Amino acid sequence: MKTHIRVRLSIMMFLQFFIWGGFFVTMGTYLLSVFSGHEGLNSIIGRSYATHNWAALIAPLFVGLIADRFFNAERVNGVCHLGGAVLLWLAASAREPGAFIWTMFFYFLLYMPTLALVNAISFANIDEPEKQFPGIRVWGTIGWIVAGFLVAQTVIGFIDLPLIKALTGVGNAQITNIPLKMCAIVSAVYGVYSFTLPAAPPAAKGQPMDFKKALGLDALRLFTRPSFAIFAVCSFLICIPLAFYYARTNDFIAAMAFGEKSAAYMTIGQISEVFFMLLVPFFLLRLGVKWMLLVGMLAWTLRYGLFAVFPSSTAMLLFGVALHGICYDFFFVTGQLYTDRVAPREIRASAQALIGLLTYGAGMLVGNYVLGIWGDHLGLDGQTRAGWLADAAAFWGMPALAALAVAVIFFLTFRDREAEEAIRSEA
Repeated sequence: MKTHIRVRLSIMMFLQFFIWGGFFVTMGTYLLSVFSGHEGLNSIIGRSYATHNWAALIAPLFVGLIADRFFNAERVNGVCHLGGAVLLWLAASAREPGAFIWTMFFYFLLYMPTLALVNAISFANIDEPEKQFPGIRVWGTIGWIVAGFLVAQTVIGFIDLPLIKALTGVGNAQITNIPLKMCAIVSAVYGVYSFTLPAAPPAAKGQPMDFKKALGLDALRLFTRPSFAIFAVCSFLICIPLAFYYARTNDFIAAMAFGEKSAAYMTIGQISEVFFMLLVPFFLLRLGVKWMLLVGMLAWTLRYGLFAVFPSSTAMLLFGVALHGICYDFFFVTGQLYTDRVAPREIRASAQALIGLLTYGAGMLVGNYVLGIWGDHLGLDGQTRAGWLADAAAFWGMPALAALAVAVIFFLTFRDREAEEAIRSEA
């Protein structure tokens, strides 16, 4: 692969995840501000975050049945991000919850398919995916981190980055619509840039449409393997409490410790993710699949337990955020490796799609509605320190117990020595 292609694809990944990280982390904090006083505010936040899960359920159809058959991936990517720029700008102007939620739903219908499209563009233009793709994909994580620094206007408290304040005069950007507008502008630039990317012709051109394959439903036969069925069900269940982290952690740590700089401290989770990603082969060899997955689940339990028991401890809040690397890498990365191992070659892509639907689609979708209903039931006031102090134990205690219950079920029921030995031999 030529250096200039690597650079162009790396820029693509950076912009792709800069946009998502630029508004998604702080969206709950913004909603607490713009819709303050609205009844059912916690449910408004949950429903807003659920829009990307609904879109995740639909995205495989778009990519598998349309983009893969009729159009170059880079052109579809460009159109999606140009349309997304308009919708993000409209979302920034919404002053009613319903208008905001529906606008974000249509935005994510355009954005979520592009997560697969950027992979397709990359794979179509690199020679050795196993060796070259990780070095390109890591720029996506860097983009997410940089976006957090810009919104918080600091590099985790060490270096000030007052760019937004210099341009707008706003100090606390995350309670305003500035992140949405910033990402709308970047999305427009990225949309235009996408048309300059190396060509990625439709990979399935001329092939008949297959709804079952697009949704990964042809991998359902893997459920006849008890170990995979247990893994799949537990993956769905563990993603219900996972939703609590993405939707409410930023406004929680902002109220309790970090204020307008909370988005920068949230990037510690992504930094941790990169670090533990490098350690997955090391731990996989020594722990095996079952214990890797179990440690990931228990890390969720520990994180929420810390938030519930020590809500006013800055050190415990930072530790809870830093656990993201173990939570994500030990469970999701190991789960992807396990799925790839147990699925026959002809349905491996479908098996990965199925797990994606069960986790980031269905599991987190349920979780986002649950967290809204649970927050409203408690009467959680997420805007103030006093509100979080009053209800942190109950709000975070529930997902902690839920994650622990799933971990216990998984520990007692999951057995797959054949896959364990095969993956360890390759780690």
